[in-house]
Amino acid sequence: MAETPEVFEGAETMNGQAAEGTWEPKILGILCNWCSYAGADLAGSARLQHPPNVRIVRVPCSGRVDPQFVLKGFLRGFDGVLVSGCHPGDCHYAKGNYYARRRLTLLTRFLETMGIPRERFQFQWVSASEGARWAESVREMTERIRKLGPFQGVGRPVPLLIPVVARQAETQPVGVEAQ
Repeated sequence: MAETPEVFEGAETMNGQAAEGTWEPKILGILCNWCSYAGADLAGSARLQHPPNVRIVRVPCSGRVDPQFVLKGFLRGFDGVLVSGCHPGDCHYAKGNYYARRRLTLLTRFLETMGIPRERFQFQWVSASEGARWAESVREMTERIRKLGPFQGVGRPVPLLIPVVARQAETQPVGVEAQ
């Protein structure tokens, strides 16, 4: 006797479609362990209402977030990426959030160059005591991504930053004459 699998509320298929056939955004959240992750935990512990669309990756510090983590999130099918760390001056590793701010500001410009809309990426500060702020930012980002729709990939190719000199097909070594 074959059993039919149960479909639980909130169950998703591989492409992000809910069991009922409506699309829900998938957001990658990269959070600092000491402040932002604790703020997200506080939001859950306090039972603050926020969408369950964020898949969280905890890192020791926002300064540890490599821009490639964000790019890989988009490549792996996430519709948006949210990076969150300690407020400036409150980093448990002294200056990690300052490094993150510099890197991620440049990354925002780079994403636009790649054709990824700025609205799909967010970088913010959330402390351990700001559970309400975390819940609100997740709500706002989820709504923003819903309006944009599913991420379809990179919109246009990355322009070359260094001009490439076209090579002639018939390049010959110096001092050799054509016959």
